[in-house]
Amino acid sequence: MDAKLLARKVGDAMFAEDSASKDTMGMELVSCEPGRAVLRMAVTERHLNGHRICHGGFIFTLADSTFAFACNSHNKVTVAAGCSIEFLRPGQLGDLLTCEGLEQTLSGRHGIYDMKVTNQRGEVVALFRGKSTSIAGTVVPEESA
Repeated sequence: MDAKLLARKVGDAMFAEDSASKDTMGMELVSCEPGRAVLRMAVTERHLNGHRICHGGFIFTLADSTFAFACNSHNKVTVAAGCSIEFLRPGQLGDLLTCEGLEQTLSGRHGIYDMKVTNQRGEVVALFRGKSTSIAGTVVPEESA
């Protein structure tokens, strides 16, 4: 199977089971390609903290979820080994936050991925870097891949 089609199949399979991203957070999977993923989330009342801005934990979760889709896109079960985030501007009620994740390097079982969270005006809200580690298994069965 073509790598791009496989990545999309992996993304669809993961998203179907991802109640945290889909149901709790209200995220949408925009795309999943080899080493790349895009998710988005509208900032609603449920995402606001005591300052009436988007809680940093929700922005982190958007980036972390995007990271998961990008690093699993090769159909090897992959988990986070570490990450960091820089918050650059607040998310506001009504903002549409989009996170694009890109693979920077993949060597053996380890990868480095960068996520950029932007608002609907293209302003950078946060930058996230994650390190991944592959473990045993595939996301979708190899015979259907």
